[in-house]
Amino acid sequence: MITPEYVRRMAAYNTWQNQQITQAMEGLGTEALTRDRDAFWGSILATANHILWGDGVWMTRFDGGPGPGVPMSESATMHPTLAAWSAERFRMDGRIRLWAEGLRAVDLAGPHRWYSGVLGREVEKPMALVVMHMFNHQTHHRGQIHAMLTEAGVEAPVSDLFLMPEMS
Repeated sequence: MITPEYVRRMAAYNTWQNQQITQAMEGLGTEALTRDRDAFWGSILATANHILWGDGVWMTRFDGGPGPGVPMSESATMHPTLAAWSAERFRMDGRIRLWAEGLRAVDLAGPHRWYSGVLGREVEKPMALVVMHMFNHQTHHRGQIHAMLTEAGVEAPVSDLFLMPEMS
């Protein structure tokens, strides 16, 4: 279904996108970052926090490291400032890349089993599918941030995968 190279490419894309989103967010003040913009998670910073939360949940399932430490209901407020979010985002992106670098094809084969707090039960899905889901979740919510940044008057970053510098 997917290969370790795909995962490494998506991990690099994730880092590139988050660097650009961070730069765009730095152009806004706290009020603009935290203003409710009628998005699913409310504000730009809340949505960025939720992406980070999701990454933490998936990575603890994939690499056994620490999770986000808060339930999904608190994901939007995990890091109340851009500085706190940015520092943790940087660490998480490194963690994702490090995990991706160590993947072998066999690691993506077969089922993956975990307890879903959201569903309140054990879940088993193909490992390749849940890895793709993690990257899809990031992209989905970054699209929401892109729209909110545009609405806030900030030039939103380039998000096309084929324009990623490593691809040129």
